[in-house]
Amino acid sequence: MIIVTGGAGFIGSAVVWKLNEKGIDDIVIVDSLGTSTKWKNLVNRKFVDYLDKDDFLDLVLDDEVPFDVEAVIHMGACSSTTERDADYLMENNYRYTAQLARWAVEKDIRFIYASSAATYGDGSRGFSDDDSICSELRPINMYGYSKQLFDLWVLRNGLEKKVAGIKFFNVFGPNEYHKGDMRSVIHKSFEQIRRTGKVKLFKSYRPDFRDGEQKRDFIYVKDCVKVIWWLLNNREITGIFNLGTGHARTWNDLVKAVFASMDLKPEIEYIEMPESIRNQYQYFTEAKMDKLLALNDSIQFSMLEDAVSDYVINYLRKNERNL
Repeated sequence: MIIVTGGAGFIGSAVVWKLNEKGIDDIVIVDSLGTSTKWKNLVNRKFVDYLDKDDFLDLVLDDEVPFDVEAVIHMGACSSTTERDADYLMENNYRYTAQLARWAVEKDIRFIYASSAATYGDGSRGFSDDDSICSELRPINMYGYSKQLFDLWVLRNGLEKKVAGIKFFNVFGPNEYHKGDMRSVIHKSFEQIRRTGKVKLFKSYRPDFRDGEQKRDFIYVKDCVKVIWWLLNNREITGIFNLGTGHARTWNDLVKAVFASMDLKPEIEYIEMPESIRNQYQYFTEAKMDKLLALNDSIQFSMLEDAVSDYVINYLRKNERNL
């Protein structure tokens, strides 16, 4: 049995898609559906049971989990970088994860969890996943800090030799539609182009970056779940790893790829960035991938243009919203 927490969410449901693709449906989904539309991510998927995240944690704490669990793929978290309820983030992203990890390790269950590139803050300390510098990182939002705290908890307890953590960079692709303002710029751009014929991007407020030339390490969700599948099948691989392509690209590149996938010429308008986020804005992110690739140099990532084309042509343009 494989437990996928956050299994109705963006990356979690993509993990379930990958497992199904590999012929595995002995899966329990753990999530909190509430009134969101993320339940739609489960419609095409095969699994044996669904549990509310709080009910599942109660079973874990009472040592009454009624399944023979082989692995826990813990993608469940509040992923909003603008969430201001620090108590909620501490409880949901840090403490919940620590309780689940402790149980999995005690039971010798493979534990793979989602960290985040948000732990790197403004990037001034670089983007290396070397454990020795983890404590030096300074996240600039509470979401990133909640993820940083758990990474530090893993290292403090020596669990980097027993679990696998993934620092996701800018993930995009199908199954993200329920995320509202946290959807990728690709999906937002697609809607803007259909509605207005153009895309709005934030202006730059730094002289070393022209408008739209701010850079991110964009990675396709299908590539992410390939790595998770590899980790699932190689229990000896442990540690905290970056997961991006290792090649930063500009917002202009990203948007132009969307226009190209829609057979349209680019039309971009640069707008003022809200003052509330200017001091928290990352102008550059790029995953250092040496640590992961040293363990598997056969991992290949999609070119940005190819990934955007697959997403736009085979999902967004066809109104196929889910994997």
